[in-house]
This record gives sequence, structure tokens and C-alpha cells, in this order.
Amino acid sequence: MTTTPSTHKSFPTRIELPAETRQKMAVLLNQQLADTFDLYSQTKEAHWNVKGPHFFPLHELYDKLAADLAGQADLIAERATALGGVALGTVRRASGASRLPEYPLDTVGSMPSVEALASRFAVLAASTRSAIDTAAREGDLGTSDLFTEVSRALDKDLWFLEAHRQA
Repeated sequence: MTTTPSTHKSFPTRIELPAETRQKMAVLLNQQLADTFDLYSQTKEAHWNVKGPHFFPLHELYDKLAADLAGQADLIAERATALGGVALGTVRRASGASRLPEYPLDTVGSMPSVEALASRFAVLAASTRSAIDTAAREGDLGTSDLFTEVSRALDKDLWFLEAHRQA
């Protein structure tokens, strides 16, 4: 039986948000954590396998993008636990919950890998913007602000990818 974020025990906290709001935010944060962790692993796969005339700069860029995603995942997970929830961050949990399309196994060329990652970064950026609004509607401006920070970073990293396609 798979355990979902909503079935996990909550831990007490003095954060003044209602318990129901904190639980909703833990679910929202864990969904974004799954997507972010999945994109991290897809970016590392692109980093390891990229080929072609732009190999070296893309190899380095993908490593930087993966490091950025790892930091964002850490922020998201820590917010879930600060709110009294449990961060669900194993590879199996992330892959089972991720809403991102799988990275195509045969995508190794420079520009196809840029395109594949750019489309996935765009999906995560869009869901993060939606999470900003959801958290604000629930009255959790701290989580909304965290997602705003993550959104800005994703937009910047998406720009780095898209700049390779623009001329």
C-alpha cells in the first residue's frame, strides 16, 4: 500500500497556521517536491548523456541546473517539515508522484536535450506559479513566498536553456 502525504502523521508546531492549512500545505509541498526531485534526476541524466558540438558547455550548464534544483528541493522539503508534515523525498516516491513527462531515453544530442529539459522546466515553473496562488488562498504566505523564490529561480534556469535555441 502506497502512503500518500495526507496519511502521514503531523507533528506539533507553534506556527500559528491552522492544522488543516498546514496539512494542505504539506500535501502541496510534497507534490512540488516530487516534481522538483524528478526534474533534478532528469537534468542529471541529461548531464551524463549529452553529446554533440555543444557537449562541454551543456554538460556544465546541466550540472548547475541540477544543483539549483537540489537546493530548491531542500527548501521545499524543509518547509513541509517546519509546518509539521513529513517530507516525502525518496526516488521511488518522487517518480510515483511526479507529474512531469519522463525524459526520453534516446535524447542525447545537444539541442534535443535542451528542448527536452526546457519543456520540463516550463511545466515545473507553471505548477510552481499555481502553488504560489494556492498557498496564498489558504493564507500561508510563507509557503507562497517560498514558491515565489523557487519560481524566480526556475524562470532564470528556463531562460538559460531557451537562450540556446534562440538566435
